[in-house]
Amino acid sequence: MQRRPLAALLATLLTTTVFAIQNNLPSDYKGTPYRNDHHKNAPQTIPGKVECAFYDSGGEGIAYHDTDSVNHGSGELNPADGSYLHEFRIHEGVDTSYTKFHTTPDPTDNSPYSLVLPPEDQLYVGWTEPGEWFNITVEVAHAGLYPADLLYTSNRGGTISIDLNGKPATGPLTIQSTFNQADPLAWRQWHHWNLTPSLFKLNLPAGKSVLTVHILTGGNMNLAWLNFKQP
Repeated sequence: MQRRPLAALLATLLTTTVFAIQNNLPSDYKGTPYRNDHHKNAPQTIPGKVECAFYDSGGEGIAYHDTDSVNHGSGELNPADGSYLHEFRIHEGVDTSYTKFHTTPDPTDNSPYSLVLPPEDQLYVGWTEPGEWFNITVEVAHAGLYPADLLYTSNRGGTISIDLNGKPATGPLTIQSTFNQADPLAWRQWHHWNLTPSLFKLNLPAGKSVLTVHILTGGNMNLAWLNFKQP
């Protein structure tokens, strides 16, 4: 068997490496992937679930825009008691919370009024208002047209959109309301979970990209994750 020259082998390896880490982000983007227990400053990967609460680090105007600087979930609804879930990203403006299964006397996120059962302790972005947005850096294994599911709640419906690397990519996406007048507890209208399969399809290049989730109309949605499937 003929052996390849060392120089040719190294060139192939370098080409493969460059392709694997291809960076499609806008050259002036200052946000960075969120550091958490699972991702360690690495972008979230596609195909797979892209967690909304793991939006990028960088702060107001860079990684996100929120209507105020208070996290109305962590440290406010959820007491600042030192626990990971209660204080998740507590000092950032994006409002975050998590699904609760063992509340008494009334169940919260696992009530019979949820259309799908979300994972327990699932982190999510909530208290959303029109005009707000957040960025998520992702690493795409292979270029392709990826369909994406959305796990969410919405007590009054609305629209969102997705940008890819700073450019509009989806147009307005309709989010169906999960309001159910049969629920006797008004506060639980924010906790009726639903899964929208293939809410949109996104033509993604291989390598690193940044997705921007915009809240266009309606608001008051809880956004858990976007699950990008194989093309």
